[in-house]
Amino acid sequence: MTALALDIGGTKMTAALVGEDGRPQNPVTVPTPESGVWPACASLLRKIAPGQHIDRIGVACSGPVNLETGSVAPINIDEWKNGFGLGEHISAVLPDAEIRLAMDGSAAALGEYRFGAAVGVPDVLSLVVSTGIGGGLVLGGKIVAGASGNAGHIGHIVVPGSTTPCACGGIGCVETVSSGPSAVRWAREQGWTGSTGTELAADAAAGEPVAVASLQRAGVALGQAIASAVALVDVRMVVIGGGFAQAGPPLWDPIQESIALHARLKFLDGLQVVPAALGGLGTLAGAAALTA
Repeated sequence: MTALALDIGGTKMTAALVGEDGRPQNPVTVPTPESGVWPACASLLRKIAPGQHIDRIGVACSGPVNLETGSVAPINIDEWKNGFGLGEHISAVLPDAEIRLAMDGSAAALGEYRFGAAVGVPDVLSLVVSTGIGGGLVLGGKIVAGASGNAGHIGHIVVPGSTTPCACGGIGCVETVSSGPSAVRWAREQGWTGSTGTELAADAAAGEPVAVASLQRAGVALGQAIASAVALVDVRMVVIGGGFAQAGPPLWDPIQESIALHARLKFLDGLQVVPAALGGLGTLAGAAALTA
């Protein structure tokens, strides 16, 4: 069997053949364009497997997804946000391939369970903290998809005190406080003069007061959302990845403190909150695992 893995996100798309060990091999990444997203994606698929017979493809895509129809409506891809028939378009390029689709957060959770920080831990919540906040659940060693495929969308848990409109159409989601762009926006409103999450993290590490306060605010909100989620789903481990999660102690310390304050039920004793081990390829690794 020849299998392929595909990860479609708001800023980049990555694809790879799946090796005999179940991991993606020699991944290729291209930017996600503002327009012509599908032609760029189709070109990537043809580049990865020119002339090869693909039996199965694991696809991770930004959500929302619809596993029943094979369609996606990612809020971070403008061209597709009102709905796109991803499954039928992939079938036109790879007509013999069985398509296994998952929300990107779910795939990230599966990737960490199979190959990363959560190996041997069958119940895990995964977060990807970056330009947005994604999430996914693995319970009993299997992705929990929910009715439509979007279970684990922790970025849209509402946190106390936030009234900022979210791209999802709601108000006060943790994504409006704790994503990289949201933390940067708040810091700039307080007079900070930088422009990126990387700069914000560096300034926080150096003790710049507004940057420190912004990451404290982001970390507390993340901890609140995590505490709510783990009480609901009863997991033993939370894995946090994504670019903004690399901000270090100024973000991680308030996350841990907030969880300790709120996650007090006895069945949550011993909860581990750890960094993702697979880096930027975690979601692709999960897509590869879907083909097993």
